[in-house]
Amino acid sequence: MISQSITLPKGGAEIIKARLVAMIGKLDPARAWEITIREFYKRRSDQQNRYLWGVAYATLARATGQPAADWHEYMLGEHFGWEEAEFFGRKKIRPRGRSSKLSTVEFMDFVTFIQQRSAENGVFIPDPEPMHGFNA
Repeated sequence: MISQSITLPKGGAEIIKARLVAMIGKLDPARAWEITIREFYKRRSDQQNRYLWGVAYATLARATGQPAADWHEYMLGEHFGWEEAEFFGRKKIRPRGRSSKLSTVEFMDFVTFIQQRSAENGVFIPDPEPMHGFNA
C-alpha cells in the first residue's frame, strides 16, 4: 500500500470510527505509517477553471490585448495580496495565493472579484451558466 485516501461521510460517528479502524487494521505492522486527518472540502471544478480561462480571462484579453496569463497573475495578486521575493539580487512581486487550491465556493468568490474589478474598468464578463456545472 503506497497511499490511500478515504472520504468519510458527514455524521454517523460509529460508522466513521469503524471505517477508520478497518483501514488501520490492514496496515503492515512491520512498517512505519503516517496518518493525516483533515477536513474535506471540494476543490474548484474543471468547469470552473474552464470558465475562468475560457470566458473571464479570454474576455479581458480580447478587450485589452494583454495575455490571459498576465491577467491571471494580476487578478491573483489583487485578490490575495502581493509579496516581494528576491532571486539572485533581483526583486519581484508575486501573488500570495493561487486559485488551484481554492474550494468551489472560494473559487466562485474569486470569479466574482474578477467580474467586479473588470466592470469597474469598463469590461463586462458574463456570469457562468449554472447548467454547465459551475456552481458548488
